[in-house]
Amino acid sequence: MNCVSVLYEDDEIYVINKPAGLSVQGGQGVKHSLDVDFAQQVGQKVYLVHRLDKDTAGLMIVAKSPFAASKWTKLISSKAVKKEYIAICAGTMKEKKGVITENVTQHGSEKSAVTYFTVEEEKNFTTELEGYENIRLSVLRLKLETGRMHQIRIHLAKNGCPIAGDDQHGNFKLNKALKKALKIKSLLLASVRLTLPLNGRESAFEIELPPHMKIC
Repeated sequence: MNCVSVLYEDDEIYVINKPAGLSVQGGQGVKHSLDVDFAQQVGQKVYLVHRLDKDTAGLMIVAKSPFAASKWTKLISSKAVKKEYIAICAGTMKEKKGVITENVTQHGSEKSAVTYFTVEEEKNFTTELEGYENIRLSVLRLKLETGRMHQIRIHLAKNGCPIAGDDQHGNFKLNKALKKALKIKSLLLASVRLTLPLNGRESAFEIELPPHMKIC
């Protein structure tokens, strides 16, 4: 069972740091999931407020009751909760700062999606792999205005800067080269900062990059 670190707890919620590779919700073929493992860890049933992909690490809000889950889901929808992510991408963005507004398809229909990005660092790597002698990685900080499924992954891939290790939306052949040259084995995306309305003021929680992302 994965041990999940807790950054904050009150009568309504936990703010937790989900490890990469842990599914948020159980289902067919899922041996471990946050909703089950964390409930066992804290000794009470917990309720999901929002989700992260299985391979995305980082900060999440988990509620202690259905009422609290409903309240905090509404706060997230109202944009009272601010989320920031770090992604390490294969390639470069055309601009160092901007906003991506391309629609994404969910359940067969197009949905509006807005992602703000800032390029924090770019780094070149030299390899001996044919066709990938020079690999450039970019570190991006991202803020979401909408929370569509795989929104960040889709937006960055559409803009020629897919997240390293993303075989679903990114560059599979390049990911194989990254695995061989730089030992990148999983999705390099993490939810690193959450700002919440607590006790009448904004409170920010922030984590360092998980170990598998400390490559730049």
